[in-house]
Amino acid sequence: MKGQLVYVMGPSGAGKDSLIAWLKDHLPPHLPLHLARRTITRPVRDGDEQHHSVSEQAFGLLHQAQAFALDWQANGLRYGVLHDELAPLHRGDWVLVNGSRAYLPQAAARFPQLTAVHVTASLDVLRQRLLARGREAPERVEARVQRALAFLPPPYAIEVRNDGPIAEAGAQLLQALERLRR
Repeated sequence: MKGQLVYVMGPSGAGKDSLIAWLKDHLPPHLPLHLARRTITRPVRDGDEQHHSVSEQAFGLLHQAQAFALDWQANGLRYGVLHDELAPLHRGDWVLVNGSRAYLPQAAARFPQLTAVHVTASLDVLRQRLLARGREAPERVEARVQRALAFLPPPYAIEVRNDGPIAEAGAQLLQALERLRR
């Protein structure tokens, strides 16, 4: 089996981190999937993705040194995936990246065989989840919901609906990966 980059994206509140955590816990042994650890310019918080936290200055130095295979900005933060995190691709393994919808064209240009996974939920569910976080004012939440509404995933993207129990969305993603593997 050749290496495969699985690029997971979707709006805030769609449950990407929860879905990736579920997948990690339910991954069958015959599917060699490495979860790429991101470098982000925000502190690590309990219950969130366990990323590599760096300052804006440190991120800039890494970027200048061309340490990232992928990097983008979103919501006032900088995100990157170090080259080392994609090394399993060269061994024929699969690598899952939690990416950005806006950065998909650049990622696909760099990795033409990339598999895009669009995680989404209904607008009401997105709104409820974002408001429940309590991180942003209602008008900012609404702006995020409207951006989610405006995004049209490419026709080749795998769509995973995450409105209900995480196990249902996880099973959708796992089935899609199994079909891709065949």
